[in-house]
Amino acid sequence: MKKFFQEIKADIKFKSAGPGQKLTESVGERAPREKPNQPALRQPRQGPTDEAQMAAAAALARLEQKQPRARGPTSQESIRNQVRKELRAEATVSGSLEAPGTNMHFSTDPVAASIMKIHTFNRDRDKVKLGVDTIAKYLDNICLHPEEEKYRKIKLQNRVFQERINCLEGTHEFFEAIGFQKALLPVPDQEGPEEFYVLSEAALAQPQSLQTHKEQLLVAEPVRASLARQRRVFQPSPLASQFDLPGDFFNLTAEEIKREQRLRSEAVERLSVLRTKAMREREEQREMRRYTYTLLRVRFPDGCLLQGTFYARERVAALYAFVREALQSDWLPFELLASGGQKLSEEESLAFNECGLVPSALLTFSWDAAVLEDIRAAGAEPDSSILKPELLSVIEKLS
Repeated sequence: MKKFFQEIKADIKFKSAGPGQKLTESVGERAPREKPNQPALRQPRQGPTDEAQMAAAAALARLEQKQPRARGPTSQESIRNQVRKELRAEATVSGSLEAPGTNMHFSTDPVAASIMKIHTFNRDRDKVKLGVDTIAKYLDNICLHPEEEKYRKIKLQNRVFQERINCLEGTHEFFEAIGFQKALLPVPDQEGPEEFYVLSEAALAQPQSLQTHKEQLLVAEPVRASLARQRRVFQPSPLASQFDLPGDFFNLTAEEIKREQRLRSEAVERLSVLRTKAMREREEQREMRRYTYTLLRVRFPDGCLLQGTFYARERVAALYAFVREALQSDWLPFELLASGGQKLSEEESLAFNECGLVPSALLTFSWDAAVLEDIRAAGAEPDSSILKPELLSVIEKLS
């Protein structure tokens, strides 16, 4: 968990930063770690023979070798909950971590942590922009009119503050981190005092710092999380099509549980009603959309199994990229077949839940038939070992 949070924090980007990097901790169960006393056999991969290359050239010329990149999925609610807990715990833990391209230590820079929360924990980007622009206006007024006391005070019950700022997570931490303090102050024509944010004298004496924090807030980007694949390799097994799915593959809130109860009641009523094929297909698609993740296994000609975890709404191209990374002869084109022999095209933009591959599926790997035929016509064969040696060195028994 600590590593998970550290890599999220290391992904904060400001003025010179770009998009986020991968998080190494999944939303559900943690990925199994390799045993430290079990070294991986990192042997240099042998390239194809000259004969095989010449034989495959004609077929390969007909194919466009695309290296698709999986689209970065957005952060899930459970990721945000875990980060919130770690942020609260961070205040009591010593140590620091540098973000790439910066000299920022989060244990001593609460401003950076609060900016990350504002941009990452609030989904509505329009509301975030409106709130950030409003905060920037507050700070501009202070810097332009440092002698006017009214700009140094922000009434917490003010309608603009409530509608644009108070509704965003992380904004209160930001105000306190840059030097604002809460205070009860009297209000003209009103009996009791009200709560205000008041800028401290020390912060007012450093207007350049306020400008710097404003710029950081304006240019920051949300932390983008990518799902850890939790790659595993299994020996040939008759249990290949049996999946033990973790409980978080589809999480239900209280509201979703009520909705499920209503849908089940409707399903009982539909049992006595004739439905068209289109109606049944729509219901199947709705069922597939309930899942957040899918667990996919690819069976190779030698019977070995490659397993990975994906978002249900990721594209088929992400699976092709995942498999290609595991191949020893990654220069050869290949095909993936779903149950029933349905070929999954790498170029199609279909998501897994649109292909019926959720919450789990077993697929079959095969080399591209045209290339394989040309290679064999030249008297050669593809490598007998399909997966990389370092993956086979940690192969597991499926149970």
